[in-house]
Amino acid sequence: MLLVTKIINLDKETVTTEFKVTEDCIFVKNNRFTESGIIENAAQSCSAIVGQDFFAADDLEGEGNSVIGFISGIKKANILFLPKMGDTLTTKAKLVSNYSSGNFSICTMDCKIYTDEVLVADCILNFLIQEV
Repeated sequence: MLLVTKIINLDKETVTTEFKVTEDCIFVKNNRFTESGIIENAAQSCSAIVGQDFFAADDLEGEGNSVIGFISGIKKANILFLPKMGDTLTTKAKLVSNYSSGNFSICTMDCKIYTDEVLVADCILNFLIQEV
């Protein structure tokens, strides 16, 4: 399930995304967005930074490549509260480190998630992103 509704800003080191928590989201339980949904939203947002290197600049639909990413480690995860259904999350991520070699990349990202400018969660995640 896609947990990024809109990319607000994206460059080589940062990304800002939005996601509206809807009733049909598989990560909603008791009208709240779950912890696993928060981590998955962070992961999908973060992957846009390094993942963009695997696509041509004019491939706006992402049809030219197949890329898969994995969370290889969670270094830190602080979840302060669970957003409610209908909330819009703003996720801001920053590249901390990156090693790329051909068809894969290993990276560390620092990510903060907000709703109405109130911090929901912050985490540091490691990823393996590879072209398949």
